[in-house]
Amino acid sequence: MIPICFSGNRGYFEGFLMCVMSLAKYTDEELCIYALTMDLSKENPNFLAYTDQQIDLLTEILQKKNKNSRAVKIDVTELYKKHLLGGKNHKNGYTPYAMLRLLSEFLPELPDKLIYLDSDTMCCSDIKQLYDIDVENYDVAMVKDYMGRFWIRPTYCNSGVLLMNLKRMKENGTFKKVREMVYNKKMLMPDQTALNKYCKKKYLPFRFNEQRKIKEDTVVKHFCKGIVFFLPFGFHIYNIKQWEREKVHKSLKIFMFDDIYAEVDKLKKSHPECFKK
Repeated sequence: MIPICFSGNRGYFEGFLMCVMSLAKYTDEELCIYALTMDLSKENPNFLAYTDQQIDLLTEILQKKNKNSRAVKIDVTELYKKHLLGGKNHKNGYTPYAMLRLLSEFLPELPDKLIYLDSDTMCCSDIKQLYDIDVENYDVAMVKDYMGRFWIRPTYCNSGVLLMNLKRMKENGTFKKVREMVYNKKMLMPDQTALNKYCKKKYLPFRFNEQRKIKEDTVVKHFCKGIVFFLPFGFHIYNIKQWEREKVHKSLKIFMFDDIYAEVDKLKKSHPECFKK
């Protein structure tokens, strides 16, 4: 069984669904998808937890490929309020849902070793290639951030794809150190920067978190921010997600997920309640 953790809210469901479908497409392994979510709708009406119907739909899709696969919802609203709400990075350029993975040590449902994926990722080949990597002597296995390795430091990693040794991170207090830094110090990329600071990292090749063009050996494509430079001094920052289909086609020239797009369109008709935001 390959355990894979995501975090997000109801508005992210379409991207989350697409990623899960891509995971199932390329592996025959049993998958257990953990969806960390919370309800902060009193603060922001868009901050709603995933619904049970959405999780059931994920399980239905997963079991078409492997009858033992499943999706599990974990509501961490109270944990977030206790440990992270009110911190200096609660409101920043990212939603607070990005920080839910920092609560993993309090969740007995999660196994000692698991993959974490951002919802703006898509699988391009068997995710087992990532899960089988040995991280016994590391907190996490990560890929360097495409731009951060130049602008921040050569060893700076992107946290959108993580292979986590939860057992080690719990034992050495890594989660607590990361949460304390995120709570007390204002940062541009808070949880990513804190994970870089406190985790003992195993560096992985870009094929496990491809932040630019998909290659023949790419395992995970990350639809994160990018920069295109124009001579002599111009540049353009783009941030195209996999659910922005027209931009994916026209700007990124990616067509390999069109079968998934077609299936999602069918699901929107058969399960409209799952796509309400």
